[in-house]
Amino acid sequence: MVRSLYTAATGMMSQQMQIDVVSNNISNVNTIGYKKQRAEFADLFYQTMEYAGTSTSTTTQSPTGINVGLGVRPTAVTKIFTQGNLKQTNNNLDLAIQGDGFFQIQLPDGRIAYTRDGAFKLDSEGNIVTSDGYKLIPEITLPPTTVQVSIGTDGTVSILEAGQTQMQQIGQIQLAKFINPAGLHSLGSNLYINTSASGDPIVSNPGIDGLGEIRQGFIEMSNVQLVEEMTDLITGQRAYDAASKAIMTSDEMLQTVNNLKR
Repeated sequence: MVRSLYTAATGMMSQQMQIDVVSNNISNVNTIGYKKQRAEFADLFYQTMEYAGTSTSTTTQSPTGINVGLGVRPTAVTKIFTQGNLKQTNNNLDLAIQGDGFFQIQLPDGRIAYTRDGAFKLDSEGNIVTSDGYKLIPEITLPPTTVQVSIGTDGTVSILEAGQTQMQQIGQIQLAKFINPAGLHSLGSNLYINTSASGDPIVSNPGIDGLGEIRQGFIEMSNVQLVEEMTDLITGQRAYDAASKAIMTSDEMLQTVNNLKR
């Protein structure tokens, strides 16, 4: 009975993590470029009371043995990098990646971070930056006389200046991809940095080397599906309730044992 108390407690803690992950997904349903997370679990080791194949007589063996599980543990929280829906904004600096890849962003400490959030802005110097003011890499600066910006699916940036009649190319947006994007470390603010698990970035122009294409005037919405998340939330809550009932049942059984002396 004491074993069941600890076993059920591991279930409650694991389901709490499941609900935490699902809650974060629901909270970010409208976050640009957000990728949903999935909690994963594995059963704990088993207490073996009798091994399968143990002799039960001179001619027979135990076909299954006796193994009692000791609960569950979380093993990973994995990001799912499926494509989110593209939303048209008609803003020339809103960019979405259709396919694989990340925009490269320079952090204040000089490190390069990666994002799927393409809602870019201009700073006071005409640099293309994120909402937090971090520069897009490679750096692209628009002259103050710019009246129109065109960004091709291959990442070429062209502008039309006041008094001119022809567009001129001023830069090239490059994307990065990873062998294992799930291994990226989340910094918050829609940013990731690479780790030894993700591997080094593979940088190239959009549309080649397996990278996606850029869509100007669009943003990529979160890939969270509310129906799935609500279903997971209900399932996690019911599993949490069931584990708590197991603890209550074990407690009642212990109380029965304590009352035997009376």
